Amino acid sequence: MRKALAIALLTLPLVLAGCAEHERAYYSAPYAPAHEQFGERGFHDGFEAGRHDMSKSWRPDADRHGDFRNPPVPRGAVDEYRHGFHDGYERAFRGQGYR
Repeated sequence: MRKALAIALLTLPLVLAGCAEHERAYYSAPYAPAHEQFGERGFHDGFEAGRHDMSKSWRPDADRHGDFRNPPVPRGAVDEYRHGFHDGYERAFRGQGYR
């Protein structure tokens, strides 16, 4: 009887430790540099502009859009934004969907 009680008392902490809530760690990818974020923003804006133009049956022309001509980004990111905008616009017209 004493042996069974001793075994029960020794295993009780192990059982309770297994039932305890453990801290979960979540990891994500490192943040993209700012210029990549501007390129992604341009891609999204271009894709939406392309979808809009397609829904209106307009001919494809990314240069027509104000966001392409005057990007809403800092001066150093204008080329990156325009490149992303153009890629997104063309992808919308090719029907390839959002990446």
